[in-house]
Amino acid sequence: MEDNLKKKKADLYELVLISRRAGKAIWDYKMIEEGDKVMVAVSGGKDSISLLHVLRHRQKIAPVRFKVVAVHIDFEFSDFDPKGLVEYLEREGFEYIIEKVDSLKGEKWEEIDCYWWSKNRRKALFVLADKLGFTKIAFGHHMDDIAETILLNQFYRGEIGAMKPKQILFDGKITIIRPLAYEREENMVRLAEKLGIASMGQSKCANDDTSHRMLIKNLIRTVEKGNPDVVKNIFHSLQRIKKDYLLNVD
Repeated sequence: MEDNLKKKKADLYELVLISRRAGKAIWDYKMIEEGDKVMVAVSGGKDSISLLHVLRHRQKIAPVRFKVVAVHIDFEFSDFDPKGLVEYLEREGFEYIIEKVDSLKGEKWEEIDCYWWSKNRRKALFVLADKLGFTKIAFGHHMDDIAETILLNQFYRGEIGAMKPKQILFDGKITIIRPLAYEREENMVRLAEKLGIASMGQSKCANDDTSHRMLIKNLIRTVEKGNPDVVKNIFHSLQRIKKDYLLNVD
């Protein structure tokens, strides 16, 4: 009994630490307001499910009241069944919606192109948010995801840009928020292990290990050996732009 109590306290400690940093990100970027109806885009990966726990903790201590609903877009892939995810959400008491979308029906999750999967998923989330009156869509992207995206855009698109912690779209109809923007991936892995959700089935994309993102991730890890602050530096670089040193085309 005593060991179980110690484990619960340890689990809560990990959650509280990440919740605090999420709270700072939410405050800094004014992500959540009184009465917001927040859709959490849950793929089945550790980060989005952990975000549900973080936001539930924020609900208990935040000065504003807001609603949280987990939403999973089910493309009805021939090789993936969200049953395990549904059972987990029900067991943990999270309100959820499973939205079936047939745009990729019959395709194999393990063979789908990452960009195509992400594009169709986001479109389905936007349509559902508008239909059901969600004011915010929360994604489980953390600081490492954002840093990787900055380099991806530079390396493969020839542009400077990132996943913003808060992004207003369609003239304010939909706002994307990323409450884990200040969090490092290693901490999210640790929290997922404590919560027992390190593996929940479908993650971001079945082909992530061979994608450009994985190449960038490995590059950053190599550089981190000599500079532990490299991810934070990349993240903060878009807040410290020296315009006089940018290329201008007249």
